[in-house]
Amino acid sequence: MAELASLAGAEGITAAELSGIGAFSSAVIGFYNLEAKEYDRIPVDEDTEVLSFLGNLSIVDEEPRVHAHVSLGTRDGSAIGGHLFEATCGATVELFVREEPGELRRVPDPGAGLPLLDL
Repeated sequence: MAELASLAGAEGITAAELSGIGAFSSAVIGFYNLEAKEYDRIPVDEDTEVLSFLGNLSIVDEEPRVHAHVSLGTRDGSAIGGHLFEATCGATVELFVREEPGELRRVPDPGAGLPLLDL
């Protein structure tokens, strides 16, 4: 995620759609607990297939921010998914960054406890 944000900063990308497939050797995903206003983090310490990687690049506090969700398939055919915090590429990751015109900006939302898109 830090590498994607760094790419966006270096290339001046202020709005983009992300999608992809591939494989991770490990990941940390999460589920947002609205009551506690924090993510429950779920480590995934095994090889997985990236069944779906969807997200966007936006601006928060003048810095690029990646917001992505993944669905991961495990060796036994089950799936797990959630907000993606970090991941290590496995055999390959085919990720598309589709730059959009303009700027996506996030602003703090006290009710959600998160920076949400300012549309």
